[in-house]
Amino acid sequence: MDVSIIIINYKSATLTVNCISSIKKFTQDVSYEVIVVDNDSQDTSENIIKSVHPEIVWVASTYNSGFSRGNNQGMAIAKGDYFLLLNADTLLFENSIFKAWQKLKTNSGISAIGGIQVTADLVKMPYFRNRNEFLKFLIIAPNSLNKYLEKIFPEPQFEDPNQSELCCGAFMLVARKTIEKAGKMDEDFFMYAEDFEWTGRLRKVGKICCFEEIKFIHLEKDSPFRRTNISPINRFGTQMQVSNLLWIRKEYGLGFYLLLIFHYTSLATFFYLWKISVNISKLRNPFFELRSQKIFALKTLVFLKFFWKTVFKIKGFYKIEVNDNIDLRFR
Repeated sequence: MDVSIIIINYKSATLTVNCISSIKKFTQDVSYEVIVVDNDSQDTSENIIKSVHPEIVWVASTYNSGFSRGNNQGMAIAKGDYFLLLNADTLLFENSIFKAWQKLKTNSGISAIGGIQVTADLVKMPYFRNRNEFLKFLIIAPNSLNKYLEKIFPEPQFEDPNQSELCCGAFMLVARKTIEKAGKMDEDFFMYAEDFEWTGRLRKVGKICCFEEIKFIHLEKDSPFRRTNISPINRFGTQMQVSNLLWIRKEYGLGFYLLLIFHYTSLATFFYLWKISVNISKLRNPFFELRSQKIFALKTLVFLKFFWKTVFKIKGFYKIEVNDNIDLRFR
C-alpha cells in the first residue's frame, strides 16, 4: 500500500461521501486505502458513507476526539508507507495525491508536503505558510503599525521557493518513516493549530514544502462548522484561539504566550472604555452597542480558563466546554 488517506468525519456524511468520490475519480498510478475515523457523530454517517463506498476502513471513536486524536487513530491502523491527512470538506479535481506522493518519495530532504487550497471556482485561497506571518495575525493592532510588526517578525527566506514553515492539515502528506522520527500529532489539541505544532517537529526531520501544482478544493463555506460572524476585533473562534495560544506556548515559549495574554486582557478593557467614550461624545447611552466588546471580553475569559494549564504545559485535552462556545452563542 502506497498511501493511507485518513479522513475525520463528524456529522458530515455528505461531505465525506463527496470527498471520497473525488479521490476515486481523480487518483491514479498510486495504490491507496481510505480510512474514515468517525468522531462519535451519533447519526447515520456510517450507513450513508458505507452505502456509497463500502470498501473504506471505518474507525468509530467513542467520543468527539478532535483532529489530532482522530488522525492518530487512523495512523495506528494505516497500512500505507505514506499517510495523507485529508479534510472531509475537500474535493480533488486532478491527480494531486499521486503528484504529492511522487515528489515526497523522490525527495528525501522533504518531510511533509501540503496542498494549495482553492475555492470551488479554482481561485487560490490565502493560507499562512510562515510562523511569523501567523503570529502577526494574532496581534490586534491598527494597520499603521504593520510596518513595525514586519520588522519585529520578519518572514524567513528560503532558497527553495516551494519551502514553507507551515502547511495546511486539510491536505498533508507525510511518510511513515518520518512520523516514526517526529512523532504523531499532539493530542493536547482538540481542533486548530495542531497542524502548525506538528510541522514544527516535522521541520526538524526535513523541509516542509507546498507545490503550486498540487491543488485541492477546500469547501470552507459549505462546512457547517465554519464561523460566519467575523470582525476585525473578533476574528478568532474561541476554540481556535485556545488552540492558537497553546501552539504559541509550545512553539515560541512562555514569554510570547504571556505577552499575548496581556495583549488580549488589556484590549478587553480598552475596547469597552473606547466605545463608552465614543457614545458619550455623541450624547448617546454610554452602554449603546457594546455587543462586539462583550464578545471579545467573554472570549478572553475563556482563554484565561486555560491560563495556568498552558503556562505549565500540563498535558490534557484543550477543548472548550459547550457553554464556553461564544461563537455559537452570538451567531
